[in-house]
Amino acid sequence: MWLQQGARAYGEKNSKWLAITHILIYVGAAIETLLNHDTWSIVNTVGLIIIVLAYLVLFHVIKTLGPIWTLKLYILPDHPIIRSGLYRVTKHPNYYLNIIPELIGVLLLTHATYTAILLIPYAYFLFVRIRQEEKLMSL
Repeated sequence: MWLQQGARAYGEKNSKWLAITHILIYVGAAIETLLNHDTWSIVNTVGLIIIVLAYLVLFHVIKTLGPIWTLKLYILPDHPIIRSGLYRVTKHPNYYLNIIPELIGVLLLTHATYTAILLIPYAYFLFVRIRQEEKLMSL
């Protein structure tokens, strides 16, 4: 759809690794939950609250960006740069206020301590993604 409107795709390889790592965190957290047999605690509650707040931010971001919201990195000709709402606070609310808290919340909810190691490569891929977006927004 975007390519038909003249959009260019960027960072495809990094986007792929970001998605794979994101999925692995969820899968690892689910496996750890099944293996650990933990009882409910304050840590689970905090994780659940963080996840709910993160998803509220995601819904706000999707509503704000409307049809230009996408998981992949596409830039349309005359691509608008949003500077209102959460975008006044940070250029990347989806990353800082949704994705990072979401993953931390999932790890807390599931007590997935071993899976948390995947945050290291994920942070790298996210850092690369943010730099790619920053570069594209300055064009």
